[in-house]
Amino acid sequence: MTLTLATTTPGQPEIFASLQGEGPSMGRPSTFVRLSRCNLACQWCDTAYTWRFTGDNRFHRDDLAFERRENQVTMEEADLAQAVADLVPDRLVITGGEPLLQGAALARMVKALDEIRPGMHVEVETNSTVAPHPALDARIDQYNVSPKLAHSGNPDTLALLPERLAAWAAEPRAFFKFVVATRDDLDEVMALQQTYAIPGQRLFLMPEGRSSDVIRQRSGWLADFCSQHGLRFTDRLHIHLWGDTRGT
Repeated sequence: MTLTLATTTPGQPEIFASLQGEGPSMGRPSTFVRLSRCNLACQWCDTAYTWRFTGDNRFHRDDLAFERRENQVTMEEADLAQAVADLVPDRLVITGGEPLLQGAALARMVKALDEIRPGMHVEVETNSTVAPHPALDARIDQYNVSPKLAHSGNPDTLALLPERLAAWAAEPRAFFKFVVATRDDLDEVMALQQTYAIPGQRLFLMPEGRSSDVIRQRSGWLADFCSQHGLRFTDRLHIHLWGDTRGT
């Protein structure tokens, strides 16, 4: 059985050791596995190579199309588990794309990982629209949930599903991370927090940006807003350290 991964270079799966750059685990040494494919299409997405393949006409502001053969690779679940176990960090972050689209295969991979290297902390990063596979959910320590606001370009009928948002809000392992580009986005965040009773200690605001300059321009007023409303602020540490590059 296989999983479909993104690539760093053609044929090389995107599996790497780094520091978690965002959210409650920011700064922690982590092994990342980036899966391919997504059910949403954010116009500012910094991993469009996981979904905007040639022939996909969903809008992205860079208007780039990626060849699927060069940017997507399959890997046996057991081989992926071994590759993760061989790296130093004791924390695994499964990201994408939308990783929960491959929930059943991920559950088998994590089970295989536990047999090789028991006790790893496992995080999943998700856009909030897909329910976790039960076998996978039983093994996840933390969900990093990033619902997409209107400025992402996704219709709310696809991106903001009431049943799923309510379930994540009730899940103590789920930390919400909203990408904010302008002050106008903040009203939408606060409305969602009120509607779904999302606790402030589990709600992060993060400036949208793929360069340090843009992130810093937006960080001041966003951090002020967080301090005034009892929310948490998160930077994008990996962008400051390595730029907008794959495998970091």
